[in-house]
Amino acid sequence: MKTQGRVVYFNGRMVPEAEASISIYDSSLMFGDMVFEMTRSFRKRQFKLREHISRLYAGIKILRIPLEMTPEQMEQACHETVEANEHLFADDDEHRLMIDVSRGLLGIYEGIEGMHRGPNVIIADFPLRWTVAGMSPLFKAGINVVITAQRAIPASLLDPKIKNRSRIHYLMANIEASQIEGDNNWALLLDPDGFIAEGTGDNFFIVKDGAVITPEGRNILRGVSRAYVIEELCVELGLPAVEKNIEPYDVYTADEAFMTGTPFCMLPATALNGSPIGTGEVGPVFSRLLNQWGKNTGVDVAAQIGAWDAARGEAVGNQAPTPYRFKSK
Repeated sequence: MKTQGRVVYFNGRMVPEAEASISIYDSSLMFGDMVFEMTRSFRKRQFKLREHISRLYAGIKILRIPLEMTPEQMEQACHETVEANEHLFADDDEHRLMIDVSRGLLGIYEGIEGMHRGPNVIIADFPLRWTVAGMSPLFKAGINVVITAQRAIPASLLDPKIKNRSRIHYLMANIEASQIEGDNNWALLLDPDGFIAEGTGDNFFIVKDGAVITPEGRNILRGVSRAYVIEELCVELGLPAVEKNIEPYDVYTADEAFMTGTPFCMLPATALNGSPIGTGEVGPVFSRLLNQWGKNTGVDVAAQIGAWDAARGEAVGNQAPTPYRFKSK
């Protein structure tokens, strides 16, 4: 993909990516006062875009951000952003949209001349391959989920069902996991009662006796990928899906485990705190679910990321950026 020429939807107009900036006095910078969504495409078609926008607008409503733009207008702006950048994407690229909505300037700064008034809406289109760079081996080796001392923020304080930018607890959990010996360590947060909550932007599942089990949607972000597994893939495959409290003990004694998230769809978790989950190998239920995801979308996710990694290795070596690489070299 060409890096020059990308444009960003910024408050109703397309601007060069480097020029899309908000004020230093914006509430998002001061308080993390911003809701957002990240979407991806399959074969250049956006996946579950309306579900993402619906969750975005639920957050906008609850946080009382005075946005006049309708969900329909937001969806149209997303499509226009993709169309404006499509000529810069290679045939095998996928579009990763990042939709950000901030409240705008804090009240005491609204008198400054030349500042945008009202909420900021930013839609950026970025090649998905860089978000998932280096992840292809994980589909075979799996990840080691690490229960961190940093816990999830309970809904009684800041409802995690609102996808917002106040995420320092995620970052601290990632840093903690990165200090642990070994590779492929991903943080897994407990809720205040000691039950498994979620990853740092990912939802967690276990498989026990053929049933697919995930934490109840109380102290977690109810992921779009999570819902797709529960409400569609499990139904299509005849797998029972259960939402309930999960203790660390349940993970240690599970047959399989996996994470779900928009960029990578699903990844197997083959160990908890270094101890094998089940056989310590990728399990059959995970494989069935991922295979069905590929059939439904027309994309073999593991193969797609593998092809990107192979091309990336030839082009730039193994130093490509990715938010999923936490280990310091």
